[in-house]
Amino acid sequence: MNPGPTTVLVIAKEPVPGRVKTRLTPPYSPEEAARIAAASLTDTLRTVSALPARRRVLVLEGRPGTWLPEGIEVRPQGPGGLDARIAAAFARCDGPTLLIGMDTPQLTAADLAPALSDDGWDGCDAWFGPAEDGGFWALGLAVPRPELVLGVPMSLPRTGALQRARLTGAGLTVRDLPLLRDVDDAEDAAHVAAVAPHGEFAAVLARSAGAVAG
Repeated sequence: MNPGPTTVLVIAKEPVPGRVKTRLTPPYSPEEAARIAAASLTDTLRTVSALPARRRVLVLEGRPGTWLPEGIEVRPQGPGGLDARIAAAFARCDGPTLLIGMDTPQLTAADLAPALSDDGWDGCDAWFGPAEDGGFWALGLAVPRPELVLGVPMSLPRTGALQRARLTGAGLTVRDLPLLRDVDDAEDAAHVAAVAPHGEFAAVLARSAGAVAG
């Protein structure tokens, strides 16, 4: 496989009960929410492992676990809010870099193919993956510039629009990746599992939902 020029970053939290996917509780317990988060991370990293990337890096808050596949580098997240942590992740890279989160386990190689193709950066300064909730699930920069993320308000319905406007306002040519749905609450989780029924995420969610129903 041609590795291509792009570094792929996955920014994530260690799936610890009470610290991840807290909006899944209720109906799920903190322990179930953590297992669901671990499954989401497993599916995401499995997809990333098969991508034609120059490097694959997990930017992690916490410690790696059994869900970490071979071939993925691990770096700690920086301090501060999400904007500062994303900015710090870009600051450690050179050359084309694409960052994604752990909340879209339905992600496929085809979703990222436009940015990772041989001509993905020709005439393109940035790639942007919008999320249905108004945020974003992917952000790519041909030349990492942390200042283009730092200070953007996160976790708001307009976060995606503000981030994209920051890119275009800096004179960057921006191309869009597909619209995806983040997993934030139980409704999101059920929707995403239906979209990707054969992944670890769907299997773990089904077991957790069965436990809740029982």
